[in-house]
Amino acid sequence: MTAFDYFLWVLIPYLSLTIFVVGHIHRYNYDQYGWGAKSSEFLQKDNLLKWGSILFHYGVIFVFFGHVAGVLIPKGFYDVIGVSEHMYHFGALWFGGAAGLAMVIGGALLTIRRVNSTRLKKQSSVMDVVVLLILGLVTVIGFSNTVGYTASGGMFDYRAVIGPWFRGILTFRPYPELMAAAPLGFQLHILAAFVLFAVWPYTRLVHVWSLPLEYLSRKYIVYRKMNPKKAVKYEERN
Repeated sequence: MTAFDYFLWVLIPYLSLTIFVVGHIHRYNYDQYGWGAKSSEFLQKDNLLKWGSILFHYGVIFVFFGHVAGVLIPKGFYDVIGVSEHMYHFGALWFGGAAGLAMVIGGALLTIRRVNSTRLKKQSSVMDVVVLLILGLVTVIGFSNTVGYTASGGMFDYRAVIGPWFRGILTFRPYPELMAAAPLGFQLHILAAFVLFAVWPYTRLVHVWSLPLEYLSRKYIVYRKMNPKKAVKYEERN
């Protein structure tokens, strides 16, 4: 173990999580009017938004619960309820891979839409672009780990390494030696995720905490053009 290992796998996680918590509290107290996703549908309504949003958000939900199942829940729990190693990895590979693929495709569509539209670029802040890049990095690296390493028969068991390490971080009993020996792809995925946590409070991602489950059944806002003559009459009546 080196000082750099402690820096990567103890200091950075605690620093990131502290900024995550304190940053949200600060922004909620001082910037409630900016607490939202800043819908861009009224600027440009197209299939890239429709399919990109659906794929990305549903993918995020399944990936989140997949990480809870694989990292927060101890491996021994699955042995108790009768879920074998083969059953778990089958589900993680196929269902987790499908959710990851949905995130990759959805994120790519949303990024292409924002980059190629002059109107959207003018309305985008620096943090809008930064968070897209970081999200893309986290997603692509994580998906690559699933497909490129797990699917190819890699022997690394993240439930026996990353799981205990992360639970140790949350219980203030860190084990940096576990992550120091993990494959590079998993290390990069985790470091990129902690960068995302650190910038989260200062981006549009805060809208996740505003009734996120309602988003799944929310209908798209439809903006229609009005005939100028009818608009004048409408204004006169009101």
